[in-house]
Amino acid sequence: MARQFQPRMATGSDLLEGDVVYFTSAGDWSRRIEDAALAVNPDAAANLLSRASEFPNAVVGVYLVEAALDDRGRAAPAHFREVFRTRGPSNYPQHGRQAEREHV
Repeated sequence: MARQFQPRMATGSDLLEGDVVYFTSAGDWSRRIEDAALAVNPDAAANLLSRASEFPNAVVGVYLVEAALDDRGRAAPAHFREVFRTRGPSNYPQHGRQAEREHV
């Protein structure tokens, strides 16, 4: 039996800062995974990847990942690798987004 299509989102890394970014339905990039545009079928996923790849001077390493939906229907990580990427760099535990989350 064929596997059911899982929603996809486009992600990459900001060229200048290295932050993980997500392609939005507005056609720009966001550091918030909740802003990610979701593709609900293979054709929409191909289109999303094509549109997201049009920013070679701003975002590198663009690819599609499977997305889960949070309780509000927004994009959320479906795989532990993407959960890890949302936390920011791990080589400096007291810097960046990881440090910001400790103060919240």
